[in-house]
Amino acid sequence: MIVVTGAAGFIGSCLVRRLNDANFNRIVVVDKFDDTRKQPNLDGKVIEKRVDRDQFFPWLDSAYENVEFIFHLGARTDTAESDRHFLEEINTRYSKEIWKRCCSYQIPLVYASSAATYGNGSHGYLDRDNHIPLLEPLNAYGWSKNEFDKWAIKEANQPFFWAGLKFFNVYGPNEYHKDRMASVVFHAYNQIKHSKSMKLFRSHRPEYKNGEQQRDFIYVKDVVEVMFWLMHHRRNSGIYNLGSGKARSFLDLTRSVFDVLGYSEQITFIDTPKDIRENYQYFTEANMQKLQSIGYDQPFHSLEMGVKDYLTNFLDRKEPENRYF
Repeated sequence: MIVVTGAAGFIGSCLVRRLNDANFNRIVVVDKFDDTRKQPNLDGKVIEKRVDRDQFFPWLDSAYENVEFIFHLGARTDTAESDRHFLEEINTRYSKEIWKRCCSYQIPLVYASSAATYGNGSHGYLDRDNHIPLLEPLNAYGWSKNEFDKWAIKEANQPFFWAGLKFFNVYGPNEYHKDRMASVVFHAYNQIKHSKSMKLFRSHRPEYKNGEQQRDFIYVKDVVEVMFWLMHHRRNSGIYNLGSGKARSFLDLTRSVFDVLGYSEQITFIDTPKDIRENYQYFTEANMQKLQSIGYDQPFHSLEMGVKDYLTNFLDRKEPENRYF
């Protein structure tokens, strides 16, 4: 059996689809299944068992002999969440308990870290172990993820294979329940489809023009392909960046959406909300050399290719059930 935590969410549900497509059908999905908006993410997928997040550890303690691999993608991902105690419980301590069981039961592990750990980027975007303790995340979510990364690389007792993946700005199908935290591609599509115009955040830093804030946007299909590869690779444990390796501007992204929809470009700028303004990342770009050095050589979607696939094959489909991956 393969376990996927956070399986009803965005990346987790896409991973389940990728596993099913490769005929992995004995999948245990772990989540809180009380959000009905997430239900379509799992519809039509082959699943052996659903386990509530709060019951996962008792279940694993009794069923570990049948577990081949764990993908731990479950987390509280709201970058505006300020309750550090809550984030420490859900994102840090829960992950430690999974790690300890993977050590005891000899189960390989891939878990989700985040590019939010890099903060304002003043220390660069290098995924080296000696670099991780220097990082200064800008929000409590990034802090909770970095605390686990720091703990993991120091632990003497480790799973025989493990990988932590620092996800950059992931976009793609199955993110429809994420509201404010959904990708800019998702919000751009909805705004442009509704009003044939797009509002972007104004720059509040003189070195960046409006709309020229840059992020490393990565298509979710590329993310799950890397995880699928790591499940078979099972060597070179460590923490890895997972982005496209190329920073692109919000203007680039928005223009791609206008182009796919066939609308004339109409872009205006609004102030960045005050609750996220001070901690807003103006530039991220994954250094991908470490992942490439262990043998991953598959090309990633360009921003234009990913946006076109997402809109054409999912977001802009008339039948709601066909919008899911």
